[in-house]
Amino acid sequence: MHDIGKLLVILGLVLVAAGVVVMLAGRLPWLGRLPGDIHVERGHWSFYFPLATSLVLSVVISLVLYLIGRR
Repeated sequence: MHDIGKLLVILGLVLVAAGVVVMLAGRLPWLGRLPGDIHVERGHWSFYFPLATSLVLSVVISLVLYLIGRR
């Protein structure tokens, strides 16, 4: 039971951190508009794929998890 409680606390903290990131994402004007993000508009149709933003976020998240795992 102790392990399940610890897991739930960790999952809760991850959810809170994700919520804070989503709230602050609107305040970072460059997030989602980096060079390398793909945006195509044709008439009434548009396609957006944040390739560069995904790569940057992946590197940042990997670095944070690496630093947490070292302890």
